[in-house]
Amino acid sequence: MVKKQVMVSPEELARQRDFMALCQKELARRYGEEKAPLAFVKSFGCQQNVSDGEKLQGMLSQMGCGFTDDIQQADIILYNTCAVRENAEQKVFGVVGWATHQKSVRKDLLIGLCGCMTQQAHIAEKVRKSYPGVDFVLGTHALHQFPEIFYGVLQSANEGHRRRAFAVEESDGVIAEGLPVVREGGIRANLPIMYGCNNFCTYCVVPLVRGRERSRRSADILAEARELIAQGYREITLLGQNVNSYGKDLEDDLSFPQLLEAVASLPGDFWVRFMTSHPKDCTPELMDVIARCDKVCSHIHLPVQSGSDRVLTAMNRHYNRAQYLEKVRYAREHIPGVNFTSDIIVGFPGETYEEFRETVSLIEEVGYSSLFTFIYSPREGTRAASMPDPVPAAEKSRWFQELLDAQREVGMVHYQNCVGKTLKVLVEGEGKLKNGILPQEEIDAAGGRVLMGRTEHNMVVDFVGPECLIGQFAQVTITAASNWALAGHWEKPGC
Repeated sequence: MVKKQVMVSPEELARQRDFMALCQKELARRYGEEKAPLAFVKSFGCQQNVSDGEKLQGMLSQMGCGFTDDIQQADIILYNTCAVRENAEQKVFGVVGWATHQKSVRKDLLIGLCGCMTQQAHIAEKVRKSYPGVDFVLGTHALHQFPEIFYGVLQSANEGHRRRAFAVEESDGVIAEGLPVVREGGIRANLPIMYGCNNFCTYCVVPLVRGRERSRRSADILAEARELIAQGYREITLLGQNVNSYGKDLEDDLSFPQLLEAVASLPGDFWVRFMTSHPKDCTPELMDVIARCDKVCSHIHLPVQSGSDRVLTAMNRHYNRAQYLEKVRYAREHIPGVNFTSDIIVGFPGETYEEFRETVSLIEEVGYSSLFTFIYSPREGTRAASMPDPVPAAEKSRWFQELLDAQREVGMVHYQNCVGKTLKVLVEGEGKLKNGILPQEEIDAAGGRVLMGRTEHNMVVDFVGPECLIGQFAQVTITAASNWALAGHWEKPGC
């Protein structure tokens, strides 16, 4: 059903720009005209969170802030949080505890929390009661109001009475176009095309913290894509919590396959990716677009979560094993060289060992190049959190290791099949030499310079080459493989 978009008005966005200017004046008064205050911005979780963090950095930049990776040097600490798993929340509380301790020494340090974790009422209340050093808390729906909220915090300090700000009201979500952005790196760019989710998988908190599905207008997306290409980005990732349901809430606009093809048709030398894709919305039309568009990477991240039909039903995933495998079969028939990655949850409430083994057999049947694997973590407010969960944590951990062992074997075959092939690689920077499969004599002959890049299948490749290749595409002949990375040889002299 098509519904009206909830767009933040131009007047409200102009109002927030005015607050950015007010913040800039106040920060200049506080720190002096010659010294820009330094902000430390850390985003946890998915690429959508990273994209939100880039918008926060954009607004801070407009306020006159610089940025630092050294938290000890920061005047402003901002954590952009994730709520998908319990360990992510525990990690955030750990770093916030450290930051608030720093505040006992540095009274002028400003600390903020935002993102999915803070959109949950019980988390916001915990921060209010147990972390008094946190100055402001923004939920996901208040991101565009950051300048106004931040200015209020600055003003209260000036008036001699510190006032904390909490902007965590519930909402179906909004779309705010035109927020400033400071992106991380100049090679790969995230391009959000929609926000929120309507699926309500029983284990997932995303619809509760991100709101309902809402799509950006294709004209705005294409305009941003053109800007990224003009700025020299070589890879654009279209983002959404359920990216291939894009456009279902719009009238007279593009579907996701049409949008993907429109982006890929723009002039320039670049790749296009997308994530995350829900299997129920992964259509033959989408796969046909991938097949005929050279710029669209032939890599599909298609989270299956489980190989058991009963568990998939309990998860509210809206597909079964046979339907999932049919999508894989269609893609392999129509997309040359396509590969798949996926997400797997181990130990969903009520899952038996036999059902877990169905997941292992699916992994072996599909032949994923890699997996994101998780032991089930209950999330407050989701249906699964109240389901009986009799399997002990230690048993789930054993299953988890069994799954990792199975994927290691599957991944090794996939990576070994690349040896001898010449692959197009997007060079991202210097390699970290962690895969240990590039011959040491080749490294020594190059003076120790190793570059790292990724194939269109998102496979890491280390090879010896000149620094001027960073940010460019290179043809690399694969000479060795591990179960998660490749090593290769680049023969062309010079750049």
